[in-house]
Amino acid sequence: MSAPNTAPAQQHRHREASVPDSVGLSFPRLVRSEWIKLRSIRSTIWCYAILVLLTIAMAVLLGAVIDQGAGQMPQEAVNGGFVNINTVSVSLTALVVGVLGVLIITGEYGTGQVRSTFTADPGRTGVILAKAFVLALATFVVSVVSTGIGVAVSAGLQASKDIHPEFTDPAVWMPILGASVYVTLVALFAYGIGLLVRSSAGGIAITLGIFLVLPVILSIFAELTQAQWVADVATLLPSAAGAELYAYSYSGARDVTGLVLNGWSGFGVLAGEVVVIGAIAIAVARSRDV
Repeated sequence: MSAPNTAPAQQHRHREASVPDSVGLSFPRLVRSEWIKLRSIRSTIWCYAILVLLTIAMAVLLGAVIDQGAGQMPQEAVNGGFVNINTVSVSLTALVVGVLGVLIITGEYGTGQVRSTFTADPGRTGVILAKAFVLALATFVVSVVSTGIGVAVSAGLQASKDIHPEFTDPAVWMPILGASVYVTLVALFAYGIGLLVRSSAGGIAITLGIFLVLPVILSIFAELTQAQWVADVATLLPSAAGAELYAYSYSGARDVTGLVLNGWSGFGVLAGEVVVIGAIAIAVARSRDV
């Protein structure tokens, strides 16, 4: 009886031995790969272009139109007004990056490219975190740069009306910086949702529902029932907690009851929600076949 042919098995073992386990699996290489993919997607260019356009255009428009009355307004009102001029676009740009956060992961599921992505990193956690890192960094940088341009132009327009905010006051520049932090966290939140549902339409619908529809429903329900716990739950929603990041903090106690957040606690709540959604999404992604 002839001996079994072991050549195919030997060739297979030889190919496995010839490829180092570390090739292509280090986190920097995963980040580089995800950066290439991010900037090659059309939706990335369009979403960031809309973000830049909205941020700068609204700051310039409001800076040119709003006249708070030189010498007639207290400095705190001037500072608060200037913050509002440069953060009013956030409610729109957050939705734009939310859509992007969903698309950068669901697009791979839709085309089947995710199989290659997970083949490069069988553990999946590394590539998921690399994609999140690239998304967060790109979103934050684009938002900071566009916000900075809007601040510079709107400050010049306001100065022509003899209106001068105090840029050295942390109450002015912290909310403006917080606006970029907020849109970055929204992008990561949406990315987690997209990773969970693996559907562009479903992920976008859920994200927009959480940020647009759910706050309205809870507000109406709280108004009808006068239940404080409902109002407190509404305060913990991503949109409400995140809004504290770019809200100007006026001096004096706020005449409100129930749960109250400030910039730091709002950041903590939203960041915690992002981490929870992300952890669940990673666990589910690791347990699926694809």
